[in-house]
Amino acid sequence: MSDRGRQPPGRKEAAAAPEAPREASASAGTDELERLRAEILQCDRDLVGVISRRRELVREIGRIKRELGLPVTDPAREAAVVRRAAERARAAGIDEKLVRDVLWAVMASARGDQRAEADMRGETSSGRARDRENRPSARSAPR
Repeated sequence: MSDRGRQPPGRKEAAAAPEAPREASASAGTDELERLRAEILQCDRDLVGVISRRRELVREIGRIKRELGLPVTDPAREAAVVRRAAERARAAGIDEKLVRDVLWAVMASARGDQRAEADMRGETSSGRARDRENRPSARSAPR
């Protein structure tokens, strides 16, 4: 019989040996990937929790502003909040535009909530009661 088609003894073991570390490395990589994904999920939970807490604070501030007769919205303050956050983002090496966009979206949502609450109470967005008697109705509006 010829030795031509046969591999020398021990060659198979040598060829199989490098595969084991690769499999272990792939398994470790998969474990690390899952761990990092779980960490991202926790960050997402934390982010939702922070947004929820911020909205609670905004509602409380709105309530206090109504009691004091102050306008609910303060565009200058909103701009200052966004500027300050953009500065923090820049210092942390985070995309400033992303941070600004997120904050403006959160604030726009809060303003929408405040307007809806004011409408339910029959107030303007400034916190003052609407003058229902002097407001034109849909029926009396010119056509």
